[in-house]
Amino acid sequence: MEQWNIWLERDLWLNVAIVVVATALIYSVLRTLVNTLHKRLKAWSKDQDGNWQHFVAMVIGRTSRALLLAFSLLLALRLPELPGSWHSALSHTWFVALALQVALWVDTGVRLWSRSLVIGKSGGSYNPVMTTIISIMILIVVWSVMLLSILANLGVDITALVASLGVGGIAVALAVQTVLSDVFASLSIGVDKPFEIGDFVVFGEVAGSIEHIGLKTTRIRSLSGEQVVCANADLLRQVVHNYKRMDTRRIVFKFGINYDTPSDKVRQVAEKVGDIIRATPKARFDRAHFLGFDESQLTFEVVYIVLTSDYNQYMDIQQEINLQLLDALRELDVRFALPRRDLRLVGERMPVLKVDGLPQPAQSEGNDSDQRLPRFS
Repeated sequence: MEQWNIWLERDLWLNVAIVVVATALIYSVLRTLVNTLHKRLKAWSKDQDGNWQHFVAMVIGRTSRALLLAFSLLLALRLPELPGSWHSALSHTWFVALALQVALWVDTGVRLWSRSLVIGKSGGSYNPVMTTIISIMILIVVWSVMLLSILANLGVDITALVASLGVGGIAVALAVQTVLSDVFASLSIGVDKPFEIGDFVVFGEVAGSIEHIGLKTTRIRSLSGEQVVCANADLLRQVVHNYKRMDTRRIVFKFGINYDTPSDKVRQVAEKVGDIIRATPKARFDRAHFLGFDESQLTFEVVYIVLTSDYNQYMDIQQEINLQLLDALRELDVRFALPRRDLRLVGERMPVLKVDGLPQPAQSEGNDSDQRLPRFS
């Protein structure tokens, strides 16, 4: 009967009514304040996704309704007189609710920050490896600290838990060391930036453009069209040639002319080459010299700079220089050298070839001069 008398007390139901009404009023006020602030900040940051008003508006928009209701209830419970044991429980509940809400705000802020870095204002993207790794690490730390703080506030001994997590982390690291090596390699790529998305790279037998840089692999679109997937750790062990960051090209090429060319015309060849390159747009002449005497040619070495990194423009410039060089040598009556060999038969006689089924020419002993073979060169 005493238990029923407790439930029939008027003060108890009065306090319950006060808490319910106060919770509803406080929740309405808090919800209105949050919504008003969110709408005002969104209005100020309209069409400006990168400013701080938009950032704060998105963070405030992540405020949990359930946690707002919990805050309202906790505030309303301060109105009636409660037993002393309730105050300790309410303080723990306050901490849990506040920790959860702060973690949600930080989570939203980190995600917005990483997205704003990966996707710029112009819509273009760049290497997201560093941002992704940092955001994941921050989120892991935030939620881990939140969970451990709540457990410690509730009276749970977290020392043994932290120690067991450390031992478990070591075991997991040993089990997935290959994956971790690729992850740390991606972190190195993000920090050092040897290449970025869109760069044209060459390493080993692979040549192509970087399409994606992930936590474990990097994907490259090769010249033949297929996608090459390479582990980040293996990629960093290679010597990577990044042609996208090349501002100019230094071109060295050689050509040879005939040994019969007079020395005065040999001098004119080097001058002609210099004049041709100087007259070519986006090309800077460096030097042109008669290099030396090779087996069947007089060799020239030419060096010039192409003032662009575009490969197609480089090929157009090289083609124009080659065509003008061909015309200039023809004007000078100078011929390009061809491989040359002197042949001499032993005895200087033409060998007689006999073929079955074909008539053989009559041979006269006195006509040896007809069988002699002239020298070929």
